[in-house]
Amino acid sequence: MTDSFAYFGFQLLQISWLDVLLSGDNAVVIALACRGLPPNKRRYGVVLGAAAAILLRVLFTLAIMRLLGLPLVKLIGGVLLLAIAIKLLTGGESHGAVKARPSVLGAVATITIADGVMSLDNVLAIVGVAHGDMRLVVFGLLLSIPLVVFGASSVLRLIDRFPVLIWVGAALLGWVAGEMMAADPVFAAWLDRMGDPPDIVASVVGAALVLAVAQTIRLFARKRRQG
Repeated sequence: MTDSFAYFGFQLLQISWLDVLLSGDNAVVIALACRGLPPNKRRYGVVLGAAAAILLRVLFTLAIMRLLGLPLVKLIGGVLLLAIAIKLLTGGESHGAVKARPSVLGAVATITIADGVMSLDNVLAIVGVAHGDMRLVVFGLLLSIPLVVFGASSVLRLIDRFPVLIWVGAALLGWVAGEMMAADPVFAAWLDRMGDPPDIVASVVGAALVLAVAQTIRLFARKRRQG
């Protein structure tokens, strides 16, 4: 009972940190899309844009939870999380394409499209950690709401002050990715033939792979700039 409670608490901490790390970009998108609105309409744009973003998260979560029982879906989800974690460390995220809109409807449309693409990482991370536990899924979604609406400046300040937190978060994403991939029915059947190493091994490999690949990419980019 104690072990179960401790693991549940560990899952809550994982979801909390991943929410903090991955929701900041969504909050920035909302701010950028609404910066061209007149001051008296900016609040409406933020509220409606945030509502659209949250609705998308709920729909994505329901869809992904339904699909996770199918063969290869967890494997694909794990690969996507690995790519997201590596991009997080190599500076692949950019908000330059998010244009300010002069109308509330235009701003909301921009937020909906951009957030629809960007919220997938957050949803995959929450579902991956939750392992089907709806309490954890609901907690993750509820926590992401204030972070999406208000969290951009706080998250960015925290990361600027402690850059190592990005590496910790990326390693955690790799951990969740490895765990998710090991739980896929097709991959698990293959692991059975290979001796079925425990999920912890897949998680460690996922975290180490993210850090190694990201560091290699950063070193190549540095050498290219110097050359």
